[in-house]
Amino acid sequence: MSTATYTVTGMTCAHCIASVTEELNELDGVNEVAVDLASGAVTVTSDAPLTDDAVKTAVEEAGYQLA
Repeated sequence: MSTATYTVTGMTCAHCIASVTEELNELDGVNEVAVDLASGAVTVTSDAPLTDDAVKTAVEEAGYQLA
């Protein structure tokens, strides 16, 4: 089990949270995604560590960027 926290910029509402959560949940091995809208912190729990490139791509597909 691996947990990592990323900072995502540009999120402003519940729709943003849903978009980021949906894209990250599509990555292999992701078990849980928790988003703190106020800080932009996105905590991802997965079976194994995720690559930064995979997380970056998923976040960008949702329409946002990693800080």
